[in-house]
Amino acid sequence: MKQFRRCQRILILSLLSFSVIAPIIFVSHKLKVLTSIGRKESIEDLSSIKYRSNILRLNAVEQESVEGLEEPKQVVYKDKDFLPAFSSSSKKNISSEDSGDADDIRANHERREHQRFQQEKISSVAGEEEKFNQTMVPHVLNIQSQPQRKADEKIEQTKREQSSKKAARHDHNVRSQSHKVSNEKIKEMEDQVVRAKAYLNFAPPGRKSHLVKELKLRIKEMERTIGEATKDSVLSSSALQKMRHMESSLSKASRVFPDCSAMAAKLRAMTYTAEEQVRSQRNQVDYLVNVAARTTPKGLHCLSMQLTAKFFSLQPEERKFPDEKNVNDPKLYHYAVFSDNVLACAVVVNSTVSTSMEPEKIVFHVVTNSLNLPAISMWFLLNPPGKATIQIQSIESFKWLSKYNTLMKQTSSDPRYTSELNHLRFHLPDVFPALNKIVLFDHDVVVQRELTGLWKTNMKGKVIGVIENCQEGEVSFHKIDMLINFSDPFIAKKFDASACAWAFGMNLFDLQEWRRQNLTAIYHKYLQMVSKRPLWMAGSLPLGWITFYKKTVALDRRWHVVGLGYDSSVEQGNIQRAAVVHYDGVRKPWSDIAVGRYSGYWSKFLKYDHPYLQQCNIHE
Repeated sequence: MKQFRRCQRILILSLLSFSVIAPIIFVSHKLKVLTSIGRKESIEDLSSIKYRSNILRLNAVEQESVEGLEEPKQVVYKDKDFLPAFSSSSKKNISSEDSGDADDIRANHERREHQRFQQEKISSVAGEEEKFNQTMVPHVLNIQSQPQRKADEKIEQTKREQSSKKAARHDHNVRSQSHKVSNEKIKEMEDQVVRAKAYLNFAPPGRKSHLVKELKLRIKEMERTIGEATKDSVLSSSALQKMRHMESSLSKASRVFPDCSAMAAKLRAMTYTAEEQVRSQRNQVDYLVNVAARTTPKGLHCLSMQLTAKFFSLQPEERKFPDEKNVNDPKLYHYAVFSDNVLACAVVVNSTVSTSMEPEKIVFHVVTNSLNLPAISMWFLLNPPGKATIQIQSIESFKWLSKYNTLMKQTSSDPRYTSELNHLRFHLPDVFPALNKIVLFDHDVVVQRELTGLWKTNMKGKVIGVIENCQEGEVSFHKIDMLINFSDPFIAKKFDASACAWAFGMNLFDLQEWRRQNLTAIYHKYLQMVSKRPLWMAGSLPLGWITFYKKTVALDRRWHVVGLGYDSSVEQGNIQRAAVVHYDGVRKPWSDIAVGRYSGYWSKFLKYDHPYLQQCNIHE
């Protein structure tokens, strides 16, 4: 009995020992196999655990539901766009953050594996191709003739040269584009501000929600950041961060206001409102510019009063000009200007005389009204034009002018168009009955070169020498139908709508031919017609086009350049080559609205240290 129990205990202990030892042996063997097979996979799993904290941190942020919402436009910002604005420390931070992105590391590893596989395929194909070339190509080349090989070599050389030139041009274009001023970020920031304002308009009036406050804050930040910047390089270092913040706020607003059609309608309404504001401001600017053009500057009015008072303090014999015998000598060079502006007359006379090689042969005729006659006379008594002769006349002294009734009804109330001085140019043979030729200046011109050669122009039986404005692409390009009403049957029948236009300002007149053709009578005929129906726009220029129709001879364009009173893009070379520059337009050089870049051509013929100019505060 005891023996049986002893065997039973031994058996039970043996079974217990086997049940403990056998699993240990089995598991150790299995672990050995798994370790040799899956060491690499286990290491990769462990590497992913390294970044689990970042994933958990992202998952801790509450995610908003986007079901039923339209995803906003994704805008990707690159740090290199604002690289100059960041410090070296910020560059280190950016690089460290990029190195901690596990997804990028895994993607780079897969990309390198794919590239290695592709390179192996390419190398195998290249080996087969090289083998084929070594065996088959020599046989083919032996078949070709020697001239053919030379021709192929020349073609290949030409292709290589062309490719090198293209590469050089491409590099040059890339370099030139890199130097161009970039303002893409500024435009993008401005677009963000417009979108934010559009979203604000969707919010009910008086609403003070968190999103409304956030958008208003972002708009202020962006507007302060942009300021008056015109290129990306001047933006602050925080501009990129503020763009990101604004885009985040716009994404929130797009979830709150997902209706795209309402957004588009609102943007169209904002665009229309902005266009209306621009149109209104442009009209206001045009009106104010025209008012400024019609108004006499305060300094010029002061100068006229000072000179007038001085003139009437003189004795009658002190008011006469020397060399009055020259005013009717047809052998001299006669120039005329009709004006009521003291400074304008001074510049025209001074520039003409100072650029002349023979000033003693120049006679200048200045015609003004009775109001400004004393001031202009006093100016030239104080500042005589050197060896040249000058004559000052009043339009009221021409008694014969009253019979023509020049001031007929005009379509404009602008005194520049309706004044008798403006229309006196059509009576030149009567104003200067003893002369055969004369050059007429507008008072807004400056003479830069000797004009003696102009008098040698072959008039070819024509009456007036003009500078034609027929070169397309230029700002001064005109056809006569731009100011003349060709819907009128009389105008359409008598004149060609495509005829070349020309400019007053500096014109040579053959007064003998004028008298022979009796053009003054033709002028009055058209002037009577326009009083009954509109035939052209107000002013003397369209009237001159039809009065001197086919009576003009084209002068070299270097004699006269126009546009300095309205066009700020006249080429500098054309101005410097021109004998006469013309400030036609409303922005006259003596006014506050003058084009600044052209003022120097006019002001250099005035002495601003003159006592009267100093007293009236007239300066450059």
